[in-house]
Amino acid sequence: MENNKDREKDIPNISDEEMSTLSEQEQLEILQKYDPESNTRNLKGLLGKIVFFGLLAFSIFQLYTAIGKPFTAQIQRSIHLGFALSLIFLMFPARKKIGVRRDKVPFYDIILSLLAIAVGLYWPLFIDELVFRVGRVSDLDLIIGILAVLLTLEAARRAVGLPITIISVVFLAYAFFGPYFPGFLAHRGQSVDNLVQLMFFTTDGILGTPISVSATFIFVFLLFGAFLVKTGVGNYFNDLAVVLAGRLTGGPAKVAIFSSALQGTISGSSVANVVGSGSYTIPMMKKLGYRKEFAGGVEAAASTGGQIMPPIMGAAAFLMVEFIGGVTYWEIAKAAAIPALLYFTGIWIMTHFEAKRVGLKGMDASQIPNRKETLKKIYLLLPILGIIVFLLIGIPTMKAALLGIVLTIAVSAISKETRIGLKDMIDALVDGARTALAVAAATACAGIIVGVVVKTGLGLSLATGLISAAGGNVLLTLIFTMFAAIILGMGSPTTANYVITSTIAAPAIITLLMLGEPAGAAVPIVVAVSAHLFVFYFGIIADITPPVALAAFAASGISGGDPIKTGVTSAKLAIAAFIIPYMFVFNPAMLMLDSSVTEIVWVTLTAIVGMVAIGAGIIGFWYSKLNWIMRIITIGTGMLLIYPETMTDIVGLVLFIILLAFQWMGNKKNNSPKLASN
Repeated sequence: MENNKDREKDIPNISDEEMSTLSEQEQLEILQKYDPESNTRNLKGLLGKIVFFGLLAFSIFQLYTAIGKPFTAQIQRSIHLGFALSLIFLMFPARKKIGVRRDKVPFYDIILSLLAIAVGLYWPLFIDELVFRVGRVSDLDLIIGILAVLLTLEAARRAVGLPITIISVVFLAYAFFGPYFPGFLAHRGQSVDNLVQLMFFTTDGILGTPISVSATFIFVFLLFGAFLVKTGVGNYFNDLAVVLAGRLTGGPAKVAIFSSALQGTISGSSVANVVGSGSYTIPMMKKLGYRKEFAGGVEAAASTGGQIMPPIMGAAAFLMVEFIGGVTYWEIAKAAAIPALLYFTGIWIMTHFEAKRVGLKGMDASQIPNRKETLKKIYLLLPILGIIVFLLIGIPTMKAALLGIVLTIAVSAISKETRIGLKDMIDALVDGARTALAVAAATACAGIIVGVVVKTGLGLSLATGLISAAGGNVLLTLIFTMFAAIILGMGSPTTANYVITSTIAAPAIITLLMLGEPAGAAVPIVVAVSAHLFVFYFGIIADITPPVALAAFAASGISGGDPIKTGVTSAKLAIAAFIIPYMFVFNPAMLMLDSSVTEIVWVTLTAIVGMVAIGAGIIGFWYSKLNWIMRIITIGTGMLLIYPETMTDIVGLVLFIILLAFQWMGNKKNNSPKLASN
């Protein structure tokens, strides 16, 4: 056990200025630096009112279609697209450089916004003619179609980032120059007319499945999240986390994990989650004595995990329902529950061992909110619990979200502090629409990618090539897929990343998992879900994987630590996320689909015990400091417990008990304090 002097060396001197939480302006600056979705203009006057009422109209239109569905698919999706693109050109500047005015809209952006409105209204105004001449493209169709593609690409560049735009352009070039590609990548190519028809005049391109999900499920859930925020539930998550975890060993870090897991249910953005909860938790961790990089790494890892936390996961989870087919959102959320539990358990364990290693205590009683008063507001969680119940009893996903909004309004009326008035409801509608803009742009761009993949057969070609490169080995295929998803995710939003990997890599995983089955056999839901969750996980983890780890970089902006070191620390803390996907592919019992209760309990318990061993090995501390040999043995023991085989579980448990006894006796002999139970 380290002595007090060693501990003191690890505890930095924190100034009073560093201890304070970030102001709203400082939070906004960090968001604008690392999150393209937050880098918007601050408009006043007439244009500010136009944007405000435009966002409000967007939400009202979406609620109207969610309640009654009065429009055909093409009309609803094109109006959704028109709203999103026109508002993006007014709100998001073409350049992000410091010094660019954010209170004015240049004339060319007003023109682009008007063109976007024209594109959005083209289907509603000319639907009869378009249906009549299906398969043929008129001169006006060609102009509008080209405009739709160009406006979508530019809007995505502004609201989402350059990487997704580049990827989409590459796919369009692939569709056009198909004959010039080598080997299995070659195809006959598409003319401009065919590409335009595919992209805007079918439901396989921009107006395809991705934007369909944005215009239905995702938008309503974003509204639900906006209404939750208006009740003050975001701040309540922090207070509840402090009350429940603040007094534990290394309290602020565990508060960060707890609150970020809860915040993830109302925030689909890793960076926004980091800034929202990290502006509060990171200064607390630094004050207690955690290193800057460790404090930022904890928050980044926990905030990123919010996207895999049921009942409301990242936007790509809703796409998964449509891409897999024959599966409900409830089944996806249920399948993600145990992996999410293990993910946050892993981070919790490692922060605990780090706190024990450095000798950190919990928070002072003066820093803990009044437990009784905090628990009085537990009713604020009812809307989230309500969503779970609605999905569990079979209410359709979108209707469940609508009921969740109604329940939120009803719950807010319980207390004067949380009561939502008309102004708050309008603000929630506007905030929800504002959040949906980047999602709409990303899904529209993703539609371009999907359209090319479907039209050219690229998905089958790349899946075949991936299997061939891996020599038909499932593990190698999974490793190749992991690297592809992480690399794509470093510059693309989770939604676009999932679209690409689910159309290219997921089929390869499914093909290998189905080897030995009769030709043409239906793919079991558990196989499809495990393959799609695999690519979904690694697309999300890209947010904390250096060298481009936006969530970690945002956390370093709050902590003042080194961005790369913060990214390395967050990836280390989130080691469970690099292991869990392999576990549920090889042992689907973890997904709670087609498995017995005994199987589910066994695989969960052994995995948790395994995470304890791995956490101790990575941090280098258990009851006392571990040398490198013991760290390797401890990590190996954890891997045996996590590997989905009965024999490895038994061997791992035996080794774990031996190691635990060895540590405990050594600790007792040295008269060191026991491992805290929390």
